Amino acid sequence: MPSNRVLRVATDGSGEFRTVQEAIDAVPLSNRVRTVIQVAPGLYREPVYVPKTKNFITLAASRPESTILSWDNTATRINHHQPSRVIGTGTFGCGSTIVEGEDFIAENITFENKAPQGSGQAVAVRVTADRCAFYNCRFLGWQDTLYLHHGKQYLRDCYIEGSVDFIFGNSTALLEHCHIHCKSQGFITAQSRKSSQDSTGYVFLRCIITGNGGTSYAYLGRPWGPFGRVVFAYTWMDACIKPVGWHNWDKSENERSACFYEYRCSGPGCCLTNRATWSRELVDEEAEQFISHLFVDPDPSWPWLAQKMAIRVPHSA
Repeated sequence: MPSNRVLRVATDGSGEFRTVQEAIDAVPLSNRVRTVIQVAPGLYREPVYVPKTKNFITLAASRPESTILSWDNTATRINHHQPSRVIGTGTFGCGSTIVEGEDFIAENITFENKAPQGSGQAVAVRVTADRCAFYNCRFLGWQDTLYLHHGKQYLRDCYIEGSVDFIFGNSTALLEHCHIHCKSQGFITAQSRKSSQDSTGYVFLRCIITGNGGTSYAYLGRPWGPFGRVVFAYTWMDACIKPVGWHNWDKSENERSACFYEYRCSGPGCCLTNRATWSRELVDEEAEQFISHLFVDPDPSWPWLAQKMAIRVPHSA
Protein backbone atom coordinates (compact mmCIF):
# COMPACT_ATOMS: atom_id res chain seq x y z
CA MET A 1 0.00 0.00 0.00
CA PRO A 2 1.37 3.47 -0.83
CA SER A 3 2.57 5.53 2.13
CA ASN A 4 0.46 8.37 3.45
CA ARG A 5 0.74 11.84 2.00
CA VAL A 6 0.96 14.66 4.57
CA LEU A 7 -0.01 18.30 4.03
CA ARG A 8 0.23 21.02 6.67
CA VAL A 9 -2.03 24.01 7.25
CA ALA A 10 -1.35 26.95 9.57
CA THR A 11 -2.87 30.42 9.70
CA ASP A 12 0.53 31.98 10.47
CA GLY A 13 2.11 30.70 7.25
CA SER A 14 4.32 28.10 8.91
CA GLY A 15 2.63 25.32 6.92
CA GLU A 16 2.40 24.69 3.21
CA PHE A 17 -1.09 26.26 3.18
CA ARG A 18 -2.86 28.99 5.13
CA THR A 19 -6.40 27.61 4.66
CA VAL A 20 -7.88 24.15 4.89
CA GLN A 21 -9.56 24.54 1.51
CA GLU A 22 -6.23 25.26 -0.19
CA ALA A 23 -4.89 21.97 1.14
CA ILE A 24 -7.97 20.05 -0.02
CA ASP A 25 -7.68 21.66 -3.44
CA ALA A 26 -4.10 20.35 -3.64
CA VAL A 27 -5.21 16.72 -3.24
CA PRO A 28 -5.15 15.00 -6.65
CA LEU A 29 -8.41 14.11 -8.37
CA SER A 30 -9.45 10.48 -7.93
CA ASN A 31 -7.13 10.30 -4.94
CA ARG A 32 -6.38 6.75 -3.71
CA VAL A 33 -3.70 7.53 -1.11
CA ARG A 34 -4.60 8.41 2.46
CA THR A 35 -3.84 12.13 2.59
CA VAL A 36 -3.50 13.60 6.07
CA ILE A 37 -4.03 17.34 6.34
CA GLN A 38 -2.50 18.40 9.64
CA VAL A 39 -4.29 21.52 10.83
CA ALA A 40 -2.39 23.72 13.27
CA PRO A 41 -4.31 25.40 16.11
CA GLY A 42 -6.29 28.43 15.03
CA LEU A 43 -9.66 29.80 13.97
CA TYR A 44 -10.21 29.09 10.28
CA ARG A 45 -12.97 31.39 9.04
CA GLU A 46 -13.77 29.64 5.78
CA PRO A 47 -16.31 27.32 4.19
CA VAL A 48 -14.77 23.91 3.51
CA TYR A 49 -15.75 21.51 0.73
CA VAL A 50 -14.43 17.97 0.20
CA PRO A 51 -15.64 17.00 -3.29
CA LYS A 52 -16.64 13.56 -4.54
CA THR A 53 -13.45 13.38 -6.59
CA LYS A 54 -11.20 13.54 -3.50
CA ASN A 55 -11.44 10.49 -1.25
CA PHE A 56 -9.21 9.24 1.59
CA ILE A 57 -8.70 12.64 3.23
CA THR A 58 -8.01 13.02 6.95
CA LEU A 59 -8.25 16.34 8.76
CA ALA A 60 -6.15 15.98 11.92
CA ALA A 61 -5.52 18.45 14.73
CA SER A 62 -4.28 18.27 18.31
CA ARG A 63 -7.31 19.60 20.26
CA PRO A 64 -10.82 20.46 19.04
CA GLU A 65 -11.03 23.44 21.41
CA SER A 66 -8.07 25.10 19.70
CA THR A 67 -8.71 24.15 16.05
CA ILE A 68 -11.99 25.52 14.73
CA LEU A 69 -13.44 25.54 11.22
CA SER A 70 -16.17 28.17 11.25
CA TRP A 71 -18.58 29.78 8.79
CA ASP A 72 -22.02 31.37 9.12
CA ASN A 73 -24.05 30.48 6.04
CA THR A 74 -27.77 29.67 6.39
CA ALA A 75 -30.42 28.08 4.18
CA THR A 76 -31.61 31.58 3.21
CA ARG A 77 -28.54 33.70 3.67
CA ILE A 78 -29.03 37.44 3.40
CA ASN A 79 -26.65 39.38 1.17
CA HIS A 80 -25.71 42.24 3.49
CA HIS A 81 -24.72 44.44 0.56
CA GLN A 82 -28.24 44.01 -0.82
CA PRO A 83 -30.44 43.31 2.24
CA SER A 84 -33.57 42.84 0.14
CA ARG A 85 -32.00 39.96 -1.78
CA VAL A 86 -32.15 36.44 -0.37
CA ILE A 87 -29.58 33.94 -1.61
CA GLY A 88 -31.29 30.55 -1.55
CA THR A 89 -28.56 28.02 -0.84
CA GLY A 90 -31.04 25.75 0.92
CA THR A 91 -30.30 23.42 3.81
CA PHE A 92 -28.34 21.09 1.51
CA GLY A 93 -25.90 23.81 0.46
CA CYS A 94 -25.44 25.86 3.61
CA GLY A 95 -22.99 23.65 5.51
CA SER A 96 -19.91 25.34 6.92
CA THR A 97 -18.11 22.12 6.03
CA ILE A 98 -19.46 19.78 3.33
CA VAL A 99 -18.01 16.29 2.90
CA GLU A 100 -18.77 14.39 -0.31
CA GLY A 101 -15.48 12.48 -0.62
CA GLU A 102 -15.63 8.92 0.70
CA ASP A 103 -13.37 7.44 3.41
CA PHE A 104 -13.08 10.83 5.11
CA ILE A 105 -11.74 11.05 8.67
CA ALA A 106 -11.65 14.00 11.06
CA GLU A 107 -9.79 13.99 14.38
CA ASN A 108 -9.77 16.67 17.09
CA ILE A 109 -11.51 19.34 14.99
CA THR A 110 -14.35 21.75 15.85
CA PHE A 111 -16.88 22.29 13.06
CA GLU A 112 -19.01 25.38 13.65
CA ASN A 113 -21.85 27.24 12.02
CA LYS A 114 -21.63 30.67 13.62
CA ALA A 115 -25.11 31.84 12.53
CA PRO A 116 -26.98 33.08 15.63
CA GLN A 117 -30.04 31.51 17.18
CA GLY A 118 -33.16 32.20 15.14
CA SER A 119 -31.34 32.16 11.78
CA GLY A 120 -33.15 29.00 10.69
CA GLN A 121 -31.33 26.09 9.11
CA ALA A 122 -27.59 26.58 9.59
CA VAL A 123 -25.60 23.39 9.08
CA ALA A 124 -22.15 22.99 10.62
CA VAL A 125 -21.33 19.78 8.70
CA ARG A 126 -23.10 17.91 5.91
CA VAL A 127 -21.83 14.40 5.16
CA THR A 128 -22.92 12.88 1.84
CA ALA A 129 -20.31 10.13 1.61
CA ASP A 130 -19.72 6.54 2.62
CA ARG A 131 -17.29 5.26 5.25
CA CYS A 132 -16.66 8.51 7.10
CA ALA A 133 -15.46 8.73 10.69
CA PHE A 134 -15.17 11.53 13.24
CA TYR A 135 -13.07 11.11 16.38
CA ASN A 136 -13.11 13.59 19.28
CA CYS A 137 -14.71 16.33 17.19
CA ARG A 138 -17.13 19.10 18.15
CA PHE A 139 -20.14 20.19 16.10
CA LEU A 140 -21.48 23.62 17.11
CA GLY A 141 -24.67 25.31 15.97
CA TRP A 142 -28.36 25.81 16.64
CA GLN A 143 -30.78 24.43 14.05
CA ASP A 144 -29.70 21.51 11.81
CA THR A 145 -26.16 21.40 13.20
CA LEU A 146 -25.11 17.97 11.88
CA TYR A 147 -26.53 16.76 8.57
CA LEU A 148 -25.77 13.04 8.31
CA HIS A 149 -27.31 12.96 4.88
CA HIS A 150 -26.20 9.79 3.09
CA GLY A 151 -23.76 6.90 3.46
CA LYS A 152 -22.36 5.27 6.59
CA GLN A 153 -20.71 7.24 9.37
CA TYR A 154 -19.11 6.47 12.72
CA LEU A 155 -18.67 9.13 15.41
CA ARG A 156 -16.82 8.49 18.65
CA ASP A 157 -16.11 10.78 21.62
CA CYS A 158 -17.74 13.73 19.85
CA TYR A 159 -19.69 16.71 21.20
CA ILE A 160 -22.81 17.81 19.29
CA GLU A 161 -24.98 20.75 20.29
CA GLY A 162 -28.08 22.41 18.91
CA SER A 163 -31.78 23.05 19.33
CA VAL A 164 -34.05 22.01 16.44
CA ASP A 165 -33.43 18.78 14.45
CA PHE A 166 -29.74 19.19 15.11
CA ILE A 167 -28.80 15.65 14.05
CA PHE A 168 -30.70 14.84 10.87
CA GLY A 169 -30.70 13.14 7.47
CA ASN A 170 -30.92 9.61 6.10
CA SER A 171 -27.52 8.02 6.64
CA THR A 172 -26.63 4.94 8.63
CA ALA A 173 -24.76 6.32 11.63
CA LEU A 174 -23.41 5.00 14.90
CA LEU A 175 -22.58 7.62 17.53
CA GLU A 176 -20.62 6.08 20.39
CA HIS A 177 -19.58 7.74 23.64
CA CYS A 178 -20.81 11.09 22.33
CA HIS A 179 -22.06 14.09 24.29
CA ILE A 180 -25.35 15.54 22.99
CA HIS A 181 -26.24 19.00 24.32
CA CYS A 182 -29.71 20.54 23.97
CA LYS A 183 -29.24 24.32 23.99
CA SER A 184 -32.94 25.21 23.85
CA GLN A 185 -36.33 23.67 23.15
CA GLY A 186 -36.53 21.48 20.10
CA PHE A 187 -35.65 18.02 18.81
CA ILE A 188 -32.37 16.15 18.91
CA THR A 189 -32.95 14.01 15.81
CA ALA A 190 -34.88 14.15 12.53
CA GLN A 191 -34.04 10.91 10.75
CA SER A 192 -35.57 10.55 7.28
CA ARG A 193 -35.73 6.85 6.44
CA LYS A 194 -38.19 6.46 3.55
CA SER A 195 -39.26 2.80 3.73
CA SER A 196 -39.26 -0.17 6.08
CA GLN A 197 -36.74 -1.90 3.78
CA ASP A 198 -34.23 0.93 4.10
CA SER A 199 -31.29 -0.03 6.36
CA THR A 200 -30.56 3.54 7.46
CA GLY A 201 -30.97 4.95 10.94
CA TYR A 202 -29.13 6.55 13.85
CA VAL A 203 -27.86 4.64 16.88
CA PHE A 204 -26.65 6.49 19.99
CA LEU A 205 -24.58 4.02 22.01
CA ARG A 206 -23.32 4.84 25.52
CA CYS A 207 -23.88 8.57 25.01
CA ILE A 208 -24.90 11.32 27.42
CA ILE A 209 -27.55 13.99 26.84
CA THR A 210 -27.34 17.27 28.74
CA GLY A 211 -29.38 20.47 28.81
CA ASN A 212 -29.22 24.09 29.88
CA GLY A 213 -30.59 23.56 33.38
CA GLY A 214 -34.26 23.63 32.35
CA THR A 215 -36.58 20.65 32.45
CA SER A 216 -38.79 18.93 29.87
CA TYR A 217 -38.08 21.10 26.84
CA ALA A 218 -36.44 18.77 24.30
CA TYR A 219 -37.62 15.72 22.37
CA LEU A 220 -35.38 12.80 21.47
CA GLY A 221 -36.58 13.09 17.91
CA ARG A 222 -39.26 13.31 15.27
CA PRO A 223 -39.58 11.50 11.92
CA TRP A 224 -38.49 13.68 9.00
CA GLY A 225 -39.28 10.65 6.81
CA PRO A 226 -42.26 8.45 7.71
CA PHE A 227 -40.03 5.49 8.62
CA GLY A 228 -37.48 7.49 10.60
CA ARG A 229 -35.40 5.15 12.78
CA VAL A 230 -33.46 6.17 15.91
CA VAL A 231 -32.15 4.10 18.81
CA PHE A 232 -30.78 5.36 22.12
CA ALA A 233 -28.96 2.55 23.96
CA TYR A 234 -27.16 2.71 27.32
CA THR A 235 -27.54 6.50 27.17
CA TRP A 236 -27.82 8.84 30.16
CA MET A 237 -30.52 11.49 29.70
CA ASP A 238 -30.77 14.80 31.52
CA ALA A 239 -34.09 16.20 32.77
CA CYS A 240 -34.21 18.39 29.64
CA ILE A 241 -35.82 15.44 27.81
CA LYS A 242 -39.61 15.55 27.78
CA PRO A 243 -41.27 12.55 29.45
CA VAL A 244 -43.12 11.76 26.21
CA GLY A 245 -39.74 11.52 24.50
CA TRP A 246 -40.81 11.50 20.86
CA HIS A 247 -42.86 13.71 18.52
CA ASN A 248 -44.87 12.61 15.45
CA TRP A 249 -44.24 15.86 13.50
CA ASP A 250 -47.97 16.55 13.77
CA LYS A 251 -48.76 13.57 11.53
CA SER A 252 -50.57 10.73 13.27
CA GLU A 253 -49.77 8.40 10.37
CA ASN A 254 -46.08 8.62 11.30
CA GLU A 255 -46.90 6.78 14.50
CA ARG A 256 -47.56 3.61 12.49
CA SER A 257 -44.24 3.66 10.64
CA ALA A 258 -41.57 5.49 12.66
CA CYS A 259 -39.14 3.27 14.58
CA PHE A 260 -38.12 5.05 17.76
CA TYR A 261 -36.48 2.81 20.33
CA GLU A 262 -34.65 2.95 23.64
CA TYR A 263 -32.61 0.29 25.37
CA ARG A 264 -31.31 0.29 28.93
CA CYS A 265 -31.03 4.07 29.21
CA SER A 266 -30.85 5.97 32.49
CA GLY A 267 -31.02 9.44 34.04
CA PRO A 268 -33.85 11.80 34.99
CA GLY A 269 -34.90 12.18 31.34
CA CYS A 270 -35.36 8.43 30.95
CA CYS A 271 -39.05 7.99 31.69
CA LEU A 272 -40.35 4.94 29.84
CA THR A 273 -43.72 4.87 31.62
CA ASN A 274 -44.67 8.23 30.08
CA ARG A 275 -43.12 7.75 26.64
CA ALA A 276 -45.15 8.06 23.44
CA THR A 277 -47.13 4.84 23.11
CA TRP A 278 -45.84 4.31 19.58
CA SER A 279 -42.20 4.21 20.73
CA ARG A 280 -40.86 1.37 22.85
CA GLU A 281 -38.07 -0.27 24.79
CA LEU A 282 -36.21 -2.97 22.89
CA VAL A 283 -35.79 -6.46 24.29
CA ASP A 284 -32.30 -7.94 24.38
CA GLU A 285 -32.65 -9.95 21.18
CA GLU A 286 -33.91 -6.92 19.23
CA ALA A 287 -31.16 -4.66 20.53
CA GLU A 288 -28.31 -6.87 19.32
CA GLN A 289 -28.44 -5.53 15.75
CA PHE A 290 -28.07 -1.94 16.98
CA ILE A 291 -25.54 -2.12 19.83
CA SER A 292 -22.80 -3.74 17.76
CA HIS A 293 -20.42 -1.97 15.40
CA LEU A 294 -21.82 -4.24 12.73
CA PHE A 295 -24.67 -1.73 12.41
CA VAL A 296 -22.36 0.47 10.32
CA ASP A 297 -19.44 -1.87 9.78
CA PRO A 298 -20.22 -5.26 8.23
CA ASP A 299 -16.61 -5.30 7.04
CA PRO A 300 -14.39 -5.32 10.15
CA SER A 301 -11.63 -3.55 8.21
CA TRP A 302 -13.62 -0.29 8.31
CA PRO A 303 -13.45 2.22 9.94
CA TRP A 304 -10.92 0.83 12.41
CA LEU A 305 -8.29 0.15 9.73
CA ALA A 306 -9.01 3.55 8.20
CA GLN A 307 -8.19 5.21 11.49
CA LYS A 308 -4.90 3.30 11.77
CA MET A 309 -3.99 4.52 8.30
CA ALA A 310 -4.10 8.12 9.51
CA ILE A 311 -1.02 9.78 10.99
CA ARG A 312 -1.83 10.49 14.62
CA VAL A 313 -1.20 14.01 15.89
CA PRO A 314 0.09 14.04 19.50
CA HIS A 315 -2.39 15.65 21.92
CA SER A 316 0.45 17.73 23.31
CA ALA A 317 1.17 19.34 19.93
